[in-house]
Formats: sequence, C-alpha cells, structure tokens
Amino acid sequence: MTELTAERARRAIVEYTRRLAESAAVAGPDAAVPTAPEWTVAELVEHVGQTQNWVAEIIERRITDPAQLPTEYALLPADPGGWPAWLSDAAQRVAEACSDDAIDAPVFNAAGDGRTGTQFWTASVLNETVVHGFDAAAAANRPADVDADIAAALISNHFAMLTSPTWAMLRPESAQALRGTGQTLQWLATDTADAWLVERSPDAATWQPLSRPADVTVTGPAATMLRILTRRLPLAGRSDIGVDGDAALVRHWLDNTAHISD
Repeated sequence: MTELTAERARRAIVEYTRRLAESAAVAGPDAAVPTAPEWTVAELVEHVGQTQNWVAEIIERRITDPAQLPTEYALLPADPGGWPAWLSDAAQRVAEACSDDAIDAPVFNAAGDGRTGTQFWTASVLNETVVHGFDAAAAANRPADVDADIAAALISNHFAMLTSPTWAMLRPESAQALRGTGQTLQWLATDTADAWLVERSPDAATWQPLSRPADVTVTGPAATMLRILTRRLPLAGRSDIGVDGDAALVRHWLDNTAHISD
C-alpha cells in the first residue's frame, strides 16, 4: 500500500494549494463550481484557507480535547488578488505544523481511528486541498491532475474515513447503507501497486489493503478512481475504468457515500 512520508505529504499540501490558487484565479471569484454546486470559487477558496489555518492551530496547540477546538477562522482577503498569497501562507503554516516532531504528539483525532492526531490531520488537509483542487479546476475548465502516489494515499484515507467510528456517528444513514451481508468490492490501481478490498458485513463496512477475488472489481488509474470515489467524476462511460462483476454494488457504494470534503 502506498504510504506517503510526512515530508512528501507536506510538500504536496503546498504544491496542490498552489495549483488550486492558480485555478481559482483563472475561474474568478464569482464562478460557479460544477462539482460543488452550492459554492462559488470565492467560497471554495475561503473554505480551504480557513481549514488549513484551523488545522494548523489544532496541531500547534497540541489540542487533545475536542471542546477546545478553535472557534475563530482566518479571514479571506476582500481583494481576490491577495488570495494566492493568503492560500500559500495557510498551506505553509499547516505544513510546518505537521512536523516530524508533531507526528506522534498527543493531538485530537477526529476520525477516532488508529492514526495519531497529526497523521489524521495531515491526510485530511491533503485530501481537502487535492479534492477541492479538482473543484477549482472544474470551475476554471482546467485539467485536474494529481500524482498517482498522492491519489492512492487519499483513496486509503477515503476508505479509512468511511469505515471510522466518527463516520458511523456523524453519518449514520450512510454507515448503515454501507453495511451488507458479506458483499465485497475490490478496487485495483493500474498505475501503482495498490489494492483496496471492501467488505460489507452486517455490523459495519471494513476495508483492507489487499487484493483477492471479489463480487465486483474496479480497475483504473488511481487519480481517476479517486475522482470517482469522491464523486468528482461519474463512473459511467469511462474508457480508463474497468468494472468486472456486480456493477450494482459499486453504484450502491457511490450512491450512499458523501465525500468527507462535501
């Protein structure tokens, strides 16, 4: 399974924030976001920058009690000309907060899973930056590129979140819909060595980073699969995606998952 080093994740946060800022500048502040229709580009930029600063504060202060989470948010500059620098500063701040020293420090993990708090927040910020970068690119009618290793790591994060205790608590309808009677879904990347096996048991949906025969197997580039899983691309009509087996299981999974960035 692809696992990003902390340094790779930090550099990616900065790089993909830069790409998002470029797309936002091309689209303009009032442009609609086709893949997130409730937002304008201005609202998208504000959300990403505020999230990065908010997470940075959590790690900087080593917050362990969710009751102490920050309640104030960074202000988006009124002049769109100042947005690239504002976003760059936010990305640099959170990247520095996710330091090697912070990785194992006591920090609140909102997923309630086995990761350290800083591991969780690093993946979450990278996820927000990349996926909302897809949104900004769609608004600007630009290509939405992502490196295969980054995409693969974010697919793992996606499944980790959907099967986490927090997801079951905050999105109980989705968590219930993802349960089943033993149905299995296999996702195989064609450009990395990654595989993700999902099992829908009566108690919960679970996943493992392994490959074995399943009721349905989806194959394709990691970047394309990430965009499909996050509902930034439709599954149907993709020449680079193969679906072998019960396609209804894939449609059911996609229909009953809201992405964590939504």
